[in-house]
Amino acid sequence: MRGLLIALLVVLAPAPLAARPAPYPEDIRWAFEKSDIPVDPDFRFGRLDNGMRYVIRHNATPAGTAMVRMDVAVGSLDESDAEQGYAHFVEHMAFNGSARVPEGEMVKLLERDGLAFGADTNASTSFDRTVYKLDLPRSDPVLLDTALMLMRETASNLTMAQSAVERERGVVLSEMRDRNTWAYRNAVDAARFFYPKALYSRRFPIGTVETLNTATGASLRAFYKREYVPAHVTLVVVGDFDVNTVEAGILRHFNDWSQAGAKRQPNGGPVDHHDTDRTEIYIDPALSERVTLQRNGRYLEEPDTVAHRRENLLREIGYAIVNRRLQRLSRSAEPPFRGAGLGTGEVFRIARSTRLIVDTVDGKWRQGLEAAAHEYRRALTFGLAQGEVAEQLADVREALVNAAGSAQTRTNYALAQMALSLVDDEIVPSTPSSVLQRFEAFAPSVTPGTVLAAMKREALPLDKPLIRFEGRIAPEGGEKAIRETWRDAMHEPVADESASLATGFAYADFGPPGNIVSDMREPELGIREIRFANGVMLNLKRTDIDKDKILVSLSLDGGDMLNTTANPLASEMVPYLEEGGLGKHSRDELDSILAGRTVGIGLKRAEDSFNADVQTTPRDLELQLQLLTAFITDPGYRPEGEIQYRQSVNNYFAQRRATPSSALQADIGAVLSDNDPRFSLQKIDSYRHLTYAKLREDIGDRLAHGAIEIGVVGDIDDDLVIASAAKTLGALPHREPAFRPHEDQPPRRFTAERSQRVVRHTGPADQAVLRITWPTRDDTDPMDTLTLEMLERVMRIDLTDQLREVLGKAYSPSANSNLSRYWKGYGTFSITASLNVTDVPAARAAIRQVTSELNARPVDEDIFRRARQPLLEALENALKSNAGWLSLVDRAQSEADRIDRYRKASARLLQLTPADVQMIARRYLVPDAGLEILVLPEGVPMPK
Repeated sequence: MRGLLIALLVVLAPAPLAARPAPYPEDIRWAFEKSDIPVDPDFRFGRLDNGMRYVIRHNATPAGTAMVRMDVAVGSLDESDAEQGYAHFVEHMAFNGSARVPEGEMVKLLERDGLAFGADTNASTSFDRTVYKLDLPRSDPVLLDTALMLMRETASNLTMAQSAVERERGVVLSEMRDRNTWAYRNAVDAARFFYPKALYSRRFPIGTVETLNTATGASLRAFYKREYVPAHVTLVVVGDFDVNTVEAGILRHFNDWSQAGAKRQPNGGPVDHHDTDRTEIYIDPALSERVTLQRNGRYLEEPDTVAHRRENLLREIGYAIVNRRLQRLSRSAEPPFRGAGLGTGEVFRIARSTRLIVDTVDGKWRQGLEAAAHEYRRALTFGLAQGEVAEQLADVREALVNAAGSAQTRTNYALAQMALSLVDDEIVPSTPSSVLQRFEAFAPSVTPGTVLAAMKREALPLDKPLIRFEGRIAPEGGEKAIRETWRDAMHEPVADESASLATGFAYADFGPPGNIVSDMREPELGIREIRFANGVMLNLKRTDIDKDKILVSLSLDGGDMLNTTANPLASEMVPYLEEGGLGKHSRDELDSILAGRTVGIGLKRAEDSFNADVQTTPRDLELQLQLLTAFITDPGYRPEGEIQYRQSVNNYFAQRRATPSSALQADIGAVLSDNDPRFSLQKIDSYRHLTYAKLREDIGDRLAHGAIEIGVVGDIDDDLVIASAAKTLGALPHREPAFRPHEDQPPRRFTAERSQRVVRHTGPADQAVLRITWPTRDDTDPMDTLTLEMLERVMRIDLTDQLREVLGKAYSPSANSNLSRYWKGYGTFSITASLNVTDVPAARAAIRQVTSELNARPVDEDIFRRARQPLLEALENALKSNAGWLSLVDRAQSEADRIDRYRKASARLLQLTPADVQMIARRYLVPDAGLEILVLPEGVPMPK
């Protein structure tokens, strides 16, 4: 779909079309140099004599940190037939040796400086570009200079040694194997159906087995030298530093990079604008039913200007209204489809495509197509309503007001993304305040007529479309029946229907405001802790981290602790409670009522509570608390929510064995718990028979009486927050004063049966997953908890060295320590590797070697440092975001020990020694004592 050019507006429409690459242009000007949109003056833009560009911006959110991105306009479109996969292979080789950094040392160098591999050090390759990413935990000059040095090494000095290529080949092939899922195969087939002549449909970045197996150091180096040239590279640096110092560092590291000719990137096409009336049926047992109708047309050349942003705003409002109507149908008591969406997107700047996507229950495609066609034609025939336009304008205005209000505290990530959008999509980074001003000047002229006209100027008519059916059951009547259904639906008469008007929010009075019986301030972090007379707890922390934004958490006693062996699914439907709306408003009505307001709804399940985590603003905080209170006191339990839940259940069970990871997740709970029903997947009918009536019975007491704790963090006025809480949650009848210990629950136990278990999946015959799990303990001892986390990080490094780098057998081996806070005595430590079936014995041996060495001797000092430093940096930066604060504020009264743990964590980490990690490995990770679960394809024998 088209990226938003005027604000952070997201169209609730079909899945994205192809990415929109920006081929190296003949016109090398920045987009703002040819636009009437004023650029944000706080960005600094530059171009070296060799053609390389850079963008720098000072920013202090989070304070004392920085981000470095190197955008290389090279992707799979630049490959020849014999080079497929080379752009991605080169990305992998960036971590495997350069002129100044020996093979295997780059990741180690960064880990010693506190960057965790994967989380802070990463890269990605797409059709048109490769982006290298470093998230710096400190913006000190030494670390920043190291980052610039590494980017220069990546840009021009990679060695591509043949021995390193041989080792990395297995990792790339492992990634290819892991990506070969039903979803990926479906995406490839869809691209080749809708764009059969396009280069991009034959250039998915992962490449082919043949080309990857024949790649050599010499051939990769030739591709690298040809494509990695200064004119293809833009460096983006955003963070808490002196801009002049950063610019000097860029010049020092990159100015001597010799200029080279820049080859123009192929455009990804061609796309035949006259390609019509074709149909495809694609069947896979894991696919839910979907029909996609598409027409392709010429590309609309529209540089980023004020006029284009206005036109684009009109279009997006039009699509949003149509999609809002489709969403309303999907939420009805008898929905004709699970979901549907209309949109138009650009395809590699050579074409545009309009799509209508209709997701249906298996076998109901005909009904879905007819209903979607009706709404599509009704909009084009009778136009849009003023109320519908007003609703969308309210949402756009709210997003722009929020963006302007928080402009001075935007994150490094947000600003780096703006810079990359300039480079990749030629979108001018303008100030949020100027965007809001232009919107307010234009909004009065937005009418249903102007919106419909703009949408019609872009959207291609869906007559004689390309039609693709995907699903697990072939449609009755085949391709002919699908085409005839669409043709007939497009010719049936349609009637105008007035849209329902939103009413006011009906939940503003919950009784007399609650009285405060306790008000104290936690001395170390300054968290204010309040208790109302009804037992509700409120925790506050004002920060200046994110201007005009507030995070709110609500915790309600209950959660999965309500599940018993006799009633193991008591909490199952809670995440779908919001789909039932409120007693006085349906879920769909709420969307209209709350248009233009920044509020969130919905509860999630946790072990001991039902939780809501939402973002709001100072002006909407009281409404947010009213909304949360309404969902606790008067959930609607409407049948449409039940329908959506059952649709999701059917899809889950159809897909649960389609990949090794999904099959493992489906079975692992039962394996580890000896089939305890509280932790095991039940039969499908057990889920299908769940109802809101049963949910009301199972959780009603908790909604009415369970302990409540609220956390509020951000740009707040304490008095206003307290007053709003007193009028809402504080005004409720008396609640239980504390979260229950659930001592009546039988303990959670780890199976005593340690024989190997085999789980089967229905995916490709070469895919396997090896999981080894050991029982550990709960998290009541903070030193043991930290030591096990250190063991986890040490193990990840060792596994990466052994499985990925030495054996080249696994793309992403992992280790995980999971200690329960609520199930006393229960915790696990697991190692997981995604493998080729034939590599299972070697991987098992490597894992055993790693665990045996950890038992036999203290951890290597360098590995210990590489594991600990990123954790120390993470603790140092934890309270530089409101989300970090909320993790302590949310349960500051009921789980006060978490604050003490955070305060002492760094000192405790520094006290740990390699011998401590060895001791805890000896205690829990006894070789051959773990429970092995091996996930294999159906019909494939056990590997020898």
